[in-house]
Amino acid sequence: MSFEFKRFTVRQERCAMKVGTDGVLLGAWAEVPRGDAGGARVLDVGTGTGVIALMMAQRYDSALVTALDIDEGAVMQARENVAASPFAARVSVEEGSVQQHEGLYDAVVSNPPFFIDALHAPDAQRNIARHAETLTYRELMEAGWRLLTDEGEMSVVVPFDYRKRMEDEAIIRGFFPSRVCAVRTTTRKPPKRYLLAFRKRPCECVKEEMTIGDERYKMLTGDFYLY
Repeated sequence: MSFEFKRFTVRQERCAMKVGTDGVLLGAWAEVPRGDAGGARVLDVGTGTGVIALMMAQRYDSALVTALDIDEGAVMQARENVAASPFAARVSVEEGSVQQHEGLYDAVVSNPPFFIDALHAPDAQRNIARHAETLTYRELMEAGWRLLTDEGEMSVVVPFDYRKRMEDEAIIRGFFPSRVCAVRTTTRKPPKRYLLAFRKRPCECVKEEMTIGDERYKMLTGDFYLY
């Protein structure tokens, strides 16, 4: 069971959460604020298969990327995917929680667990990946603030109905919204997910929209998908 990208392959049989639109969009949209990204450090929180970490390594060809997950199976899968990729020398996969993680990064990215008020699935691994008890939005923002450089940027993807919760926790912690992208599945429907970015210092918030399959979407994902 694998997902083929242009420059790497993602195997996913050991992971509860498979490669999906949310992760690919975030990996293509998140930014490392430093102009040339030379020597920049990137942290992918809840890496799962490692797809976002690999995308960031492809986009920023001199950045060092740390992929972090609390699930042993996901860590093993991500390590296999990284080892088989062209970016193995610049991507490290670590097992552990972001609440306990140490370091300083120019960019923190996360496709976080999002189910807050929902029934749990029978699969414990899937619960960890999907339910926010293991990593609340508040904990994510607190960790992001602690791990991010003063000029860094934190980027996340959330379902449309969780946007306000995430933004509220970010603002409470002291973050300022820097970029917002509303993502629609079709032009006639309201946004289904949001890409959100935050910085530690006041900044202008850039707002944009895209629809799956439109020119903006194709431009973002064109270096990855096998169209």
